[in-house]
Amino acid sequence: MSDTAANAADLTHGVAVPVDGGERLRRWRLVLGGGQADGTGCELSGQDAAMDRTLTALYGGRSGTGANSGRSGDRSAGLGGSAPQVARWLGDIRTYFPSSVVQVMQRDAIDRLGLSALLLEPEMLEAVEADVHLVGTLLSLNKAMPETTKETARAVVRKVVDGLEKRLATRTRATLTGALDRSAKINRPRHRDIDWDRTIRANLKHYLPEHGTIVPERLIGYGRADRAVKKDVVLCIDQSGSMAASVVYASVFGAVLASMRSIDTKLVVFDTAVVDLTEQLDDPVDVLFGTQLGGGTDINRALAYCQSLITRPADTVVVLISDLYEGGIRDEMLKRVAAMKAAGVQFVALLALSDEGAPAYDREHAAALAALDAPAFACTPDLFPEVMAAAIEKRPLPIPEK
Repeated sequence: MSDTAANAADLTHGVAVPVDGGERLRRWRLVLGGGQADGTGCELSGQDAAMDRTLTALYGGRSGTGANSGRSGDRSAGLGGSAPQVARWLGDIRTYFPSSVVQVMQRDAIDRLGLSALLLEPEMLEAVEADVHLVGTLLSLNKAMPETTKETARAVVRKVVDGLEKRLATRTRATLTGALDRSAKINRPRHRDIDWDRTIRANLKHYLPEHGTIVPERLIGYGRADRAVKKDVVLCIDQSGSMAASVVYASVFGAVLASMRSIDTKLVVFDTAVVDLTEQLDDPVDVLFGTQLGGGTDINRALAYCQSLITRPADTVVVLISDLYEGGIRDEMLKRVAAMKAAGVQFVALLALSDEGAPAYDREHAAALAALDAPAFACTPDLFPEVMAAAIEKRPLPIPEK
């Protein structure tokens, strides 16, 4: 064990925390998992030993779901195959670790130990820490879910969705309302509708120094915010399994956009088939349970359907959320994007709408879209309102730096 590695283990938020030799050995023992190979010679007791058992159950040497092998210090145990045992483990990790760590450990348990089937049991769902990734897993299991579990599953999904909507809705509405007002300028506004800041800036060249004033030749104003729909938005969402988190966030944003009278929002999900879920937009939970994660992908077919929904190209924003792995006709897909843009549609291509960044994606298709002036990029939920505002105002998109 090197001093450099030991010091690294003692860092908290990038600041070195002085610890004595015994505490340092204790930390290394928890990291390394015991046994002759760890070299610490440190014995754990009490809460440390219990914490070590929860880590052993998940990160032990075996990847199956067999029962605990029982030998102290040997990380070869598992979680077992029964829901009660897993539910107890889920309770233990909430006792010993913060929520952010609990969510990571849950995802690891589902991935490493094949516990997805146990999520079909109500007692399991009541024990888990709900987050976006868990919702994605539940949606992928939706068709196999027994009736006894569906009510609990909806409650879990509802809890996550309500939290996301509370976090995202206010800022989204405020950002887009401002963008809508700015995009709705008119050339002959009524006096109360004049945007004086933009009018002055546009007429600075008409300043008369002898009079100390500007004589505006062109007035710029806002359209009335409470009048007819200003923009049409079509959200076109790839529901293949890799896009699970994006589907969750897109459904929440779809519901927020649909609540704004100035935006006519449509939501379309697709794999090899296309499903219009616009009628369910008042409740994102209904939208999510209307999706079917997994399967193939036919982006061309989905965009063909979205094209059929467009009646006002110059006032329409189409948002494609996909990893761009196309199982349909590639050239036709690109022709549709080019045709929409030529008609005045603002086309946005997002490789993901999540906090994780870009997943694996088809780089050739992304490059082809960029050549059509439709760059594809990953977008976080916090950035999405700014992306939509830029599309509504027809200005360059705020593409994150790689």
